[in-house]
Formats: sequence, C-alpha cells, structure tokens
Amino acid sequence: MKFQPLEIPPGTPSFFHDAAGRTWVPLYSHACSFGPDIFADKMMNLVRNPNLNSSWLFRADILYDEAKVTAVLRLLVILPPSPPAVVIRGMTLERTLVRRLIPRNERRDKPLDQTCLFYTSSTPSEPAVDSAAAASKGSASSAPSLSTLVIYMPHSPSADALPFYHPKVQGIAHLHQWEPSGKGTISVHFLPYPEHPVTDAKIQRTAYHLLEIIDKHGHGAAGGYVKRVNHDLVIPQDRFQNRYALLKSKYARRLVDSWAEKTDPTKHVFEDLGIAAFLIELWSDMYPEGKGTATFPGFVDIGCGNGLLVYLLTQEGYAGWGFDARERKSWAQYRTGGQPSPSGSSLEERLLLPAMVSREKGAGSDASDDISRSSSGRGDDDGVVHDGAFPPGTFIVSNHADELTPWTPILAALSRCPFIMIPCCSHSLVGDKFRAPPPRDKAKARSTYASLVDWVSCIAEDCGWKVETEMLRIPSTRNTCLLGRTRTREVQLADVEALVAKYGGTGGYYDNVAKLIKSGPRGH
Repeated sequence: MKFQPLEIPPGTPSFFHDAAGRTWVPLYSHACSFGPDIFADKMMNLVRNPNLNSSWLFRADILYDEAKVTAVLRLLVILPPSPPAVVIRGMTLERTLVRRLIPRNERRDKPLDQTCLFYTSSTPSEPAVDSAAAASKGSASSAPSLSTLVIYMPHSPSADALPFYHPKVQGIAHLHQWEPSGKGTISVHFLPYPEHPVTDAKIQRTAYHLLEIIDKHGHGAAGGYVKRVNHDLVIPQDRFQNRYALLKSKYARRLVDSWAEKTDPTKHVFEDLGIAAFLIELWSDMYPEGKGTATFPGFVDIGCGNGLLVYLLTQEGYAGWGFDARERKSWAQYRTGGQPSPSGSSLEERLLLPAMVSREKGAGSDASDDISRSSSGRGDDDGVVHDGAFPPGTFIVSNHADELTPWTPILAALSRCPFIMIPCCSHSLVGDKFRAPPPRDKAKARSTYASLVDWVSCIAEDCGWKVETEMLRIPSTRNTCLLGRTRTREVQLADVEALVAKYGGTGGYYDNVAKLIKSGPRGH
C-alpha cells in the first residue's frame, strides 16, 4: 500500500512544548501499529545508520553515547561544541548521543556533528503532549498513554553552514504516540530557521521521506521482518568506507575516463575499488607488519578479467599478479613489471589446468593440439598453462572467476594458501554451466546464486577451511564474499581427489580448457 501520511495544516500548534519557547512545526503524521519499544529501537538504528535516510551519507561515527559512559568517564569526555540543551516540558530525557555524519564524498560535503536526544513522557496519564489527531485539527485533548520523542540537533552556526545533505533547519524531531488500545501515531517536526520556512518544497520532501522510512522500518519489525543480510562481520564499516573513499578520490575519475573495455566503466571501477578496499583492510589485519615483500606473501588473482583489481592492488604497494584465459584490451594500461609471476608481469594470459587433472583418455586429439600450441605459443619456457600450484601463503583472489570458482578452495588447500572468492556465474568443476543443489539451510533462498554460494562453501569446508562470509558493500548483486584463512584440519592429496570425485569429478575439463583457448573473453 502506498504511503499516504496526513499533511499537517500550517499554523497547527506544536505537538510538544519546548521550554525555551521555540516553535517546532509539525509537517506530517501517520497512523502506526508498532509500539514504543519498536519505535525507539528503529530510531536508534537510524541514528547509527543515517545512510538509510540519505544516499549522500556513508555512515555515522558515534562520538558519545551516554548509555555507555560511566560517571567518571563522563567528566573526561571532550565533546565538540553543541547546541544548548533541549528541555521538553512533561518529558524526561532518557539518552543523549553525539554522532558525526560521514558523507560519501568529503571533497564535496563536509561531515556534520549532531546531538541525538531520546525522550519519553514522564507522566503518561497527564496531557504532556497534544495528540496528533487533535493537533492536526488545531485543538488539544488528552494525551496518549505514552509518548516517545527523538530530536536531532545539528552543530551548525547557521543554515548556510549546513551541508547539502542536511535540511536547512535547526532541528528535526520524530514523535511516537501510543494508546493503551494498541493504536499509535508517528509524526515528523522541524525547528525552522526564520529565513528558511518549512513551506519550502525541499524541506517538505525531506520531512515526508523521514516519516516514510520510520513507518517502513517500524511496521516491518512489527510484522516479524528479520534482517537477512549482515554487513561488516570481517572488516568494520568505518575502516572499509574510509579506505574506499581514499581509493575512490585517488583513482576513480581517471579510470572511468580511460576505460578501454566495452563494458560499463562505472560498474566495474567502483566495484573493484570496493573489493580492493576490503582486501587492503583485510591484509592489514592478517599481515600487521606491513605490505613489504618480507611480510606480505603476495597475491594471485585467478581469472582476473580486465585486470583492474590487480592494477589497484599493485599500485597500492601489494606484490601480486593475475592471469586469465585471454588478454583484455585494458591490460596494456594496467600491466606492470617486477611482480612475482612466472614472467615478472602483473598480468598474464594463462589457462588453469590443475596438476591433479590428468588428460582423459577420451580427450580428442584436437583438444590436445590446441593446448600444446597454447603452451608454446609465446615461446615461454613454461608455456601458458598453469598447474594451479602456488607458493605457500600466497593469497588467492577469485573474483567472479566463473569456471575457476569451485576450484579456488581446492587449490588453496593443496598449496596451503588463504583465499577470497566472490562467486558469480555457476559452473561445475569440469567448467560446464551448472545448477548447484539447493542450499542446506532450508530457510535460505533457493535461487541459482544462493545455491552456488552454498555449494562452493561446502567444497571449502570439506577442504578443511573455516569459511567466513561477508556481504561486500559494492555495487553488485553478486556481492557475497567467502573467505578462507583458517584451517580446521589438513587434507592430503588422496582426500582432495576423493572430494573432487564427490563434487562431480573432472571428466571433460581437458576439452573445456581447449574451448577456452578458442573463445573470447566474457565481461560481467
């Protein structure tokens, strides 16, 4: 059902009374069926995640939370200058937080500090707060049994000093009013600047949107909605976003302007910037001594595609290389030297033929000839077929590697290498297109993608890996990251051979390698 709030008529009295005599203007109200506990919980979530209200924002850093500060520490905390305390008659201030709004682009917008205040009615049976229905008609009546108020006060000397993403108002308030009968009302209120009346169209749109968001989240919780996706389980949000913003400001414009492929540059550039940011922060945890060759073991990107991720990581000082079945146009500008690859180049045209995959008796002579020619086509001593064995400790990156995705945890186990894989298209161990079995967890979606993610997770677990899952903050629906960096047990070659047979075997892999030689590259 479309959200249709009640637009409060101009001149309606304030729903609550500011002791300083300031007039809070009500703009919209709407009936609700969720109680004060849900309202307070969802408002706290919005305080911590302002990006839910504005796409211009990354997050909020909590500078102060009264609920988590002891009496002694409260005396020691130094807070940025803030607006005068807000006293609401008939209500008790329950909790105070100070947050810093972090914009997505700090070169365009500045962060903004904001005090967030949580109130409840001190005497629920008394008319401390005018009811929304009565106030919307311009009269007052008995208050609902319980009122909960959340106020945001920006730390800004004037309207002109406010960043673009914040409305030109001195304060924002969300009010929840709840009756014993189980009916309630939510409303949004602004404390305007004299020179910026709330009749301004942009301010009206902002008020409507703020109320719509709390209505959506509140009724979702009341209806039993449970969040299925949890971010930032491996790397904290602030670290990832700070690194991403740094990489974006450093590389994005140049990479988009110089894009050599036929694919959408914005999708690929910002996606790979996000993956690079995640890896850099992950590696800073795994290798705290730094990124020098003495401490960082190097990385290899199997099925590296356009090579952009390899380029970003090497430009940031991490030694590594990537390979793919076919060279891309963009490699000419992304390839660098001095890397730990067989040729010393950061990008190489190579085919993966794992050492454990022997040539099948049924493989045709044409396939054998194609692979033989490919192995000697460039005149390299070691050819261009890679056996999937890497120096122990090398970090394996498998980003939308398709045919190589299910092989990633297997190769990692055999070479004793940590890995990250971001599955995309579903292929079997043979390299054929493949529909994986439904997820083990019956509560999960039974989509092709969910099935693939669970299937490759099973392979990794059977290879002796503890699988960590992270939903990456990248502009892609294929954003599930599976991380293997901890062993639960060691496996022998015989165990791996049995595991490969369990998951379909390798019959036909040899012929598919030959097909890759003849076919062109794909783009995601």
